[in-house]
Amino acid sequence: HYSTLINMPGLDSLRVALLTGSTRAAERRNILAALAAGEIDLLVGTHAVLTEDVVFANLVLAITDEQHRFGVRQRIGLFSGEKSSPHVLVMSATPIPRSLALVLYGDLDVSVVDELPAGRQPIATYTARSADWPRVLGLVRKRVELGQQVYVICPLKYADETDDDEKISHDVKADSPVELVNSAAEAVFEWLQKEALPDLRSGLLHGGMKDREKNAALMSFRAGETQILVATTVVEVGVDNPNATLMLILGAERFGLSQLHQLRGRIGRGSEASVCVLMSDTDRELARERFKVLCRSNDGFYLAEQDLRLRGPGDLFGVRQHGIPEFRLANLYTDQDLLRAATAEARQIMSADPDLTLPENSQLLRGLDAAFGERLTHIGL
Repeated sequence: HYSTLINMPGLDSLRVALLTGSTRAAERRNILAALAAGEIDLLVGTHAVLTEDVVFANLVLAITDEQHRFGVRQRIGLFSGEKSSPHVLVMSATPIPRSLALVLYGDLDVSVVDELPAGRQPIATYTARSADWPRVLGLVRKRVELGQQVYVICPLKYADETDDDEKISHDVKADSPVELVNSAAEAVFEWLQKEALPDLRSGLLHGGMKDREKNAALMSFRAGETQILVATTVVEVGVDNPNATLMLILGAERFGLSQLHQLRGRIGRGSEASVCVLMSDTDRELARERFKVLCRSNDGFYLAEQDLRLRGPGDLFGVRQHGIPEFRLANLYTDQDLLRAATAEARQIMSADPDLTLPENSQLLRGLDAAFGERLTHIGL
């Protein structure tokens, strides 16, 4: 984003700075001082901008990209201590259920971009099991022979990353060369190199590697030197390779619906048709339902609605991101029309009596206080 902005026509006069966790201490001090003095117009950053020592002279607009990657406290923390309430724009290919619940309550206005960029095709998504490995490997080889590239996504970095009693139990498949649910990037990389596809060029990328190793792996993949990239969720955002047209997600049941959609978004970025294969041996109903939803749609907003249906919307005044809230009469998914009508009625009441001081609204205030107590302070009541 920083590189894009500093090279964008029309923004030449803006003073733009970049703040990340790897920013050197001296440079960070200079940026913080300039930020507090109002000498920076636009700050681009990671979670590093959420620390208490980051103070804005006059924050008027906050844009959060990939907002599902931030926790509730982190998003609230960006604005705590600010003298004024900034305008807020949150962007995500897949809104998390709590965000969708807030939308239904009228606290957020929504703009939906439902068209693919010119020249791109929808991603076809399928499921596969261990018994399908021969066909899956054949698909990998075919894509590489066409000059295209492949992602293989694993839930773990190392085989010993978790203790045996922490690993997800499963029925071992006699015909499976890879333990899908507990597959580790290091082990899968070695298997592809030495046994499965030794004549193809495989690369490795995960969060346990040194920065220079990760950068080298990404550069090699982007340059086309690496044909197959075995990785963890470190590639979930910020990786752009239009030549990658196939993704295998091993142990897909270990990922949430939002994360699966984000991972899938690493392919389909060019003009060639792309395929995502969700590999799992699970028979759990909830996991299989998630897979069906992904196979049916590439629409992030639809997926968020289905995530809401499957997991619940979260705690509107708290920090839980999912789980059924404390409603006695309404269902936030099936009663959307009723909730929208209630939202309109509530807006009329709050517009006429913002502090609920009129006699006819006294019971409303007592009811809110009884139901939510101190949590109402989070929204200014």
